[in-house]
Amino acid sequence: MKKIVLIATLVLKNSKNEGIMEALTALHKATHKEDKGCLQYDVHKDIEKENTYVFVETWESEALLAAHMEKEHFNAYKTFLGDKVESLSLQKLEKIL
Repeated sequence: MKKIVLIATLVLKNSKNEGIMEALTALHKATHKEDKGCLQYDVHKDIEKENTYVFVETWESEALLAAHMEKEHFNAYKTFLGDKVESLSLQKLEKIL
C-alpha cells in the first residue's frame, strides 16, 4: 500500500474568515481522534497570503483518505465553509525518496 501525501490550499474570501479557527480546530482534533490511517494532519496559515490555509496530510492509503472525506466531521467542515471559499487546490503526492 502506498502512502498518500495531500497538500490542500484553501483561500477564503476576504470578509469570510469569521469562525475559521474554531472550524479548523474541530476538524483537526476530530481527524486525529477518529480517522484510521491518518499519519499526519497539520494545518498552517500562510504568512504572506491573507486568508490562506495549507493542510499537509499523510495517509496510509488513498482509500483511507477517501474515507476521511466522507466522515461527519469533514462534512460539517465543508458545510461551514459554504460560500466562504475563494479557491481550493488539492495536490496528491507519492513520496519517492
